[in-house]
Amino acid sequence: MNDMSRTAVDALWWQRGVIYQIYPRSFQDSNGDGIGDLAGIIQRLDYLRWLGVDAIWLSPINPSPMADFGYDVSDYTDVDPIFGSLADFDHLLTETHRRDMKLIMDFVPNHTSEQHPWFHESRASRTNPKRDWFIWRDPASDGGPPNNWLSEFGGPAWTKDEATSQYYYHAYLPQQPDLNWRHPDVRAAMYEALHFWLKRGVDGFRLDTIQHLIEDESFTDNPPNPDFRSGMPPTLTFARTRQMDRPEVHDVIAGFRRITDSYDDRVLIGEVYLPLERVVTYYGTPGRPGSHLPFNFHLIGAAWKASFLADLIAQYEGLLQPGNWPNWVLGNHDRSRVASRVGRESAALATLFLLTLRGTPTLYYGDELGLEDVPIPPELVQDPWERRVPGFGFGRDPVRTPMPWDSTERAGFTSGASWLPLNVDRDEKNVETQRAMATSQLRFTRDLIALRRRCPALSLGDYGAVESRGDILVYERLYGGTRLTVALNFSATTVYTPLPTGNVLLSSTGGRSSEIVTKLLCLRPFEGVVVDTSLTSEEQD
Repeated sequence: MNDMSRTAVDALWWQRGVIYQIYPRSFQDSNGDGIGDLAGIIQRLDYLRWLGVDAIWLSPINPSPMADFGYDVSDYTDVDPIFGSLADFDHLLTETHRRDMKLIMDFVPNHTSEQHPWFHESRASRTNPKRDWFIWRDPASDGGPPNNWLSEFGGPAWTKDEATSQYYYHAYLPQQPDLNWRHPDVRAAMYEALHFWLKRGVDGFRLDTIQHLIEDESFTDNPPNPDFRSGMPPTLTFARTRQMDRPEVHDVIAGFRRITDSYDDRVLIGEVYLPLERVVTYYGTPGRPGSHLPFNFHLIGAAWKASFLADLIAQYEGLLQPGNWPNWVLGNHDRSRVASRVGRESAALATLFLLTLRGTPTLYYGDELGLEDVPIPPELVQDPWERRVPGFGFGRDPVRTPMPWDSTERAGFTSGASWLPLNVDRDEKNVETQRAMATSQLRFTRDLIALRRRCPALSLGDYGAVESRGDILVYERLYGGTRLTVALNFSATTVYTPLPTGNVLLSSTGGRSSEIVTKLLCLRPFEGVVVDTSLTSEEQD
């Protein structure tokens, strides 16, 4: 495996730590309007410190008309009043740091809101100085869109501006016009926005949808998608080779990296939904560095089978270059929750898997409770993606529902009516109840994070053997003289597997701490364990 171990002394916080993603609208409401805010997050910082996470990452909080709930930014250097003010943000940052945690912001560089002053100027006339800050093209010969490019959210990726008789490009909603990153003034303005937050003390950024930053400047049609099949959403009709993942994008990201590196101890994370062999290119090269952590989302769509996951680990590790630090994401604000994908009986197993892999893990809010997707009645759907491309399971509302803090009617989230429905099983799946239970998923997650913090083999160590044995996945984590063995049972039956003699440190099903394993490990259905197998073969004999 790729050797990138570090000592506990020189490891960076984003290498050894656990990142916790907060969707601010849904974490904690402090003023009764049913929408979470910065003051609410401050109220819950002690919980996050108790849980043991090292950094919190906030989904967008910038001013926005909320056509895409904050991913349509109208001002890059302020906070939307829904969430609070810059003063509230500064308070949140101070309180986060006071608890020895880091704060990572979402930054949306690909597009603005149509209400951004830059776009108002750009669409004012063809001769406006900011016209070329966005991407404008003449109609095709038939008067329609300039080419066959499609939006991620359905329909053409072009909208005609009747006043100037040209089309503007938007990879997402028409309310989200794409910036022209080939324009030097655009780069300068966006890089300056990054400086604004770094000077305030932000510890890093997660860059949204960075593979989309640069388009083919010839504006040639996309080719047909060879993998398109009947029943697929029409957005996949064409392969988006002309719209994204262009070679020039790495120059833009290198600019972000130079700025981030000019401040001490910061991190740059990139959202990259691409095949693994393309994801790893977003680390950049020694002469042109990219993101510290291009997000690896491949667990989200992975088959929940030991053999598949062993192959995935091997593939990813084999693609990493010296100096690349791995990372894994199992849940986020765009995809079905972990417990809904793998089954509620496997939710704790999945958490153990995520937090024992080599590299930086990201934990999505509520997954520590085993939350599942919340069904959203059609009349309550908020997500524009679901509204534009219904019936294909793109709706993201079910994974963005409010955090349940207690078992009361409004779950301790708000004193008003929540912007999305609460989970109906909140009597069981809430923080207060699970915190009081010794065997809850919340307490297990906390214990696992604490174990990861205590054991550099888990947070910083290399892999030893990684293998699948039928329904069992087994891998070793090595650091100094320590060897920890992780064994995961993906089946609904009790299984036995050979294992070196050792002590059980933690089990996803509970009740096995300090149990001695003597060469044969018994795994309960859907159980994962961490075993200290540091003894040499001679000592075992």
